[in-house]
Amino acid sequence: MVDSGRLRHDAQPAFVLHSYPFRETSLVLEVFTRNHGRVALVARGARRPRSALRGVLLAFQPLLLSWAGKSELRTLHKAEWQGGLPQLQGNGLLCGFYLNELLLKLLARDDPHEQLYAAYEQTLHTLGRDDDQAAILRCFEIRLLKELGYALTLDRDAASGEPVDAEGTYRFLIERGPVLCNGDDASGGGARNRLELKGRTLLDMAGGDFSDPVTMQQSKALMRALINHYLGSQTLNTRQLLKDLQQL
Repeated sequence: MVDSGRLRHDAQPAFVLHSYPFRETSLVLEVFTRNHGRVALVARGARRPRSALRGVLLAFQPLLLSWAGKSELRTLHKAEWQGGLPQLQGNGLLCGFYLNELLLKLLARDDPHEQLYAAYEQTLHTLGRDDDQAAILRCFEIRLLKELGYALTLDRDAASGEPVDAEGTYRFLIERGPVLCNGDDASGGGARNRLELKGRTLLDMAGGDFSDPVTMQQSKALMRALINHYLGSQTLNTRQLLKDLQQL
């Protein structure tokens, strides 16, 4: 329910992306909601020992949140835990924090992405039960860029429009797509400074198949370069943690 006079929103599906202390007893929350996108909320008194919000405002758990306000920082009134998701642990937990940081730094506030919300929820489900975490992250990264308007061209040559040849070698041009390398491109001294991928890697990525070790390695390099491009001057703290653990 929305009360247009007070700009109140009730029982909105959401996930907490990040929280930090505010004043003596409160929290500021960055949440990802299904119907309103990324929203900043203040949870007044949430750090008090007897607060009804204490222990509910957890990351990676589906919530129903009610809030009101007209400013950029709105006031949380109620939070209900919905359950249904396993608690992330170990490397899966670090991967979850990586997803949250991507959303925090790439999503604009108050910009709904219902399909991305569904993909995020499904990715959390998968991280909780599947050990192939690198492939899970690649799929989410591709989906995230698509939802933000940066859909990748993976199965066609960006210059010729021809289907990608699995046996070919391609140079990936950011904001354009793959271009087939000619003899000079593939063997020239500058090739080491270019992002080159096998045609098979591009086709595997288009099909969501990361089982081939070469595909996994090259897709990781490609997605890292693309995300760095769209992040601009922002850095990802969780990426370094995952890199240290050889998960990203």
